[in-house]
Amino acid sequence: MDELYIKLRKHVYERLDIGRDVADSELYEVIDACIYDESRNNVISIRQKEELKQRLYNSIKKLDILQELLEDDSITEIMVNGSDSIFMERNGSIERWNKKFESENKLSDVAQRIAAMSNHMVNEASPIADTRLEDGSRVSIVLPPVAINGPIITIRKFFNKPITIDRLIELESITPEAAQFLEKLVKSRYNIFISGGTGSGKTTFLNVLSDYVPDDERVITIEDSAELQLHNINNIVRLEARVANSEGTNAVSIRDLIKASLRMRPDRIVVGEVRGPEAIDMLQAMNTGHDGSLSTGHANSPKDMLTRLETMVLMGMDMPVSAIRSQISSAIDIIVHLARLRDKSRKVVQIAEVGDCINGEIVLTPLFKFVENSQDKHGKVIGTLVRQNNVFNRTEKLKAAGFSEW
Repeated sequence: MDELYIKLRKHVYERLDIGRDVADSELYEVIDACIYDESRNNVISIRQKEELKQRLYNSIKKLDILQELLEDDSITEIMVNGSDSIFMERNGSIERWNKKFESENKLSDVAQRIAAMSNHMVNEASPIADTRLEDGSRVSIVLPPVAINGPIITIRKFFNKPITIDRLIELESITPEAAQFLEKLVKSRYNIFISGGTGSGKTTFLNVLSDYVPDDERVITIEDSAELQLHNINNIVRLEARVANSEGTNAVSIRDLIKASLRMRPDRIVVGEVRGPEAIDMLQAMNTGHDGSLSTGHANSPKDMLTRLETMVLMGMDMPVSAIRSQISSAIDIIVHLARLRDKSRKVVQIAEVGDCINGEIVLTPLFKFVENSQDKHGKVIGTLVRQNNVFNRTEKLKAAGFSEW
């Protein structure tokens, strides 16, 4: 089949006018004609014809063999480690795929095609790119000579249907009580920061929280690569950072976008992920009347997230640590921490209030904590998010919004 596919693809290219954009219907006609001609000399079953037809179309118009994985809703992540090593994540487990690219050049061509979808460039001179697919799936590309074993493509897929809070409750990622609490906080315009490790579901959870934002508010989203899916907001502005061009100029950073967003009359600012010196701009925005803002960041715990924020602020400017902690304490009201447990499930494991900075330390008060009770015979972690007995102190916004209790 592989030899037949290569032969057919050569014939298809010979019949196509590659100097213009070929319509799908015309491409299918050419593919059908080539398969029909070849079937005169070789016996090709109907199933093989359909497989060859789709494979040829994907190779020319789509993303070659990756298209099959992209169209499989059960797959959440695709990892290409060179032309002959492809892995995928399905139901939280990673497995190796039995297919491979015909050559490293073909894989490199697919990588460049992906980058071009969002006007990015990736080549030997600029071998690293973070981009996205048309459906919002996040893509990381690393090419040789940086990547030793050939072009590397990592695709984090998103669900075709947006995840809702009801679905998270059904998956036992959060309890109804905690969900209702967060709903009140979002509607009351608390500044909420979502922390967690890689693959813990931070972006998905940010999308879920955005469902609570009233539809009459103006929201501005700021991201490295646009992947947030805020569906219920009508007055929305989506901003995306831009990398420098081949001359090393014309870059637009997250910091630039945050500063620009302040002049766009935002009710809320949503920063997809804070990972560098833009942390100080985000904190200042939260401290200057843009309540209800949301963001995410990588950390192993809420306390670690505060430490990381300090480090990121210092990447942007030289400030006394006491001043940075005061800024964080004033800006962020709540940290929601997510984790991926050993059974591959993603859960909210802590909701903590960010209190005042006392004696140089920010007071963190856990309001909800995940408590593990046991593990079943299949390895599933049994536990629940338990409300703590600690007092929630920052109730002013709740009361101002008309909520008498949390």
